[in-house]
Amino acid sequence: MATLLLDPVVFSIGSLQVHWYGLILGLGALAGIMLAMREGRRFGISSEFFMDLLLIGVPSALVGARIYYVAFTWEDYKDNLWDVFKIWNGGIAIYGALIGAIIFAFFYTRHHGYKFWRIVDICAPGLLIGQIIGRWGNFINQEAYGGPVEQSFLKDTLHLPDFIVNQMNVQGIFHHPTFLYESVWNIVGLVILLVLRRQKFLRAAELFLSYFIWYAIGRFFIEGLRTDSLAFNGPDWLASLVDGLWAPMRWLGFEYGYLDVDYGNVRISQLLAILFFIFAVAIIIYRRVTDQTIERYLDPIVSTKGSVDKTPEASLNDKPSKKTITSDRVLHEEESFKDIKKE
Repeated sequence: MATLLLDPVVFSIGSLQVHWYGLILGLGALAGIMLAMREGRRFGISSEFFMDLLLIGVPSALVGARIYYVAFTWEDYKDNLWDVFKIWNGGIAIYGALIGAIIFAFFYTRHHGYKFWRIVDICAPGLLIGQIIGRWGNFINQEAYGGPVEQSFLKDTLHLPDFIVNQMNVQGIFHHPTFLYESVWNIVGLVILLVLRRQKFLRAAELFLSYFIWYAIGRFFIEGLRTDSLAFNGPDWLASLVDGLWAPMRWLGFEYGYLDVDYGNVRISQLLAILFFIFAVAIIIYRRVTDQTIERYLDPIVSTKGSVDKTPEASLNDKPSKKTITSDRVLHEEESFKDIKKE
């Protein structure tokens, strides 16, 4: 039987139930936007700009995530449409969330006169923080796990604490903690992005695209371990291609998570990871080859509806030194000199 360490419901107020899943997603979103706000201040962008982005962007992401998931599992919802709205039970897809958030961010940044790429660059590390924290919602719900493993693998090989090991016991069978794999992968990615964004060679859009590259690599290999993947029946050559790209995991001793052949032979998240990786790399190369005038990440951010926002580095160059004589002082000294001459 399953051994849930925590009740998915934090507390109830009458018929209203507050779930850990929702609280964890909210915490992840808040942590991500706080990091973006801190970086935004370096460019002179107000915190209110990012708070509005959070307040409207999160619902947009949730709607996109749910639409994506329901679209690929319509058979489970067509006879009970009310279940479509029960996101606290899980069933949201990160790719759908990204699509929903990106669409909203595009129009939001345009409305405020900012270039889309400059703002999403600032938000990229925050996206990873949101995913690092958000995956623990899957842990609470005992979902998004991988194929079966021995308890000794979790305790002795991975050296995981008991509260994780026990939660990976689903109906008497221990499973790969894929939520943890992805969370750790994203922690490493976050460190990389934080280092990258201080490099002078980094151009606009490249931090956001680097996020996609890193996340796509990790998601492709981790997704192959899962047993709940959304899938479709694709051509044999495509299934063979995906299987061949996943081969390094077999060399490391991992096995594909079970996927019913009647359900599909190509995992949608793996296919999207490949496409996102190719798209991001291609965009970086294309922009580098064809346009040498692209702004750099550290360049001032310009809004067409306001003034030029400057980084602290740029602002330092504008501050008058202690030895600078102001115009008022010069004028006063000139008038005093004229009075002396008259005398």
